[in-house]
Amino acid sequence: VQLQASGGGLVQPGDSLRLSCASSERAFSRYHIGWFRQAPGKEREFVAAISMRGSVTDYRDSVKGRFIISRDHAKNTVYLQMNSLKPEDTAVYYCAASNYDITAYDEYDYWGQGTQVTVSS
Repeated sequence: VQLQASGGGLVQPGDSLRLSCASSERAFSRYHIGWFRQAPGKEREFVAAISMRGSVTDYRDSVKGRFIISRDHAKNTVYLQMNSLKPEDTAVYYCAASNYDITAYDEYDYWGQGTQVTVSS
């Protein structure tokens, strides 16, 4: 399945951004979708994931209470609402698709291109 991530930008600390992960393929609805990020000089890390039906979500501890993942099946899109952004959230954000458990972070097989999020004053 092909994925298209968008919505990144340059914001100040405390601001919000909403990332989108969209696909033109109907198969998108049959995949769990995750967001990952990679900061310069660091390894890629899991951020959040949502099950194919949208009934189960998972977040890394550092974003709990600030980020919300959701999906709109009618629009074939998964969103990552990022609130109270911090400089340490700065990274390239990627969305990915998986047929396995949403917490099987190494089993996301399909990846979109990244979108840059920069949080700086």
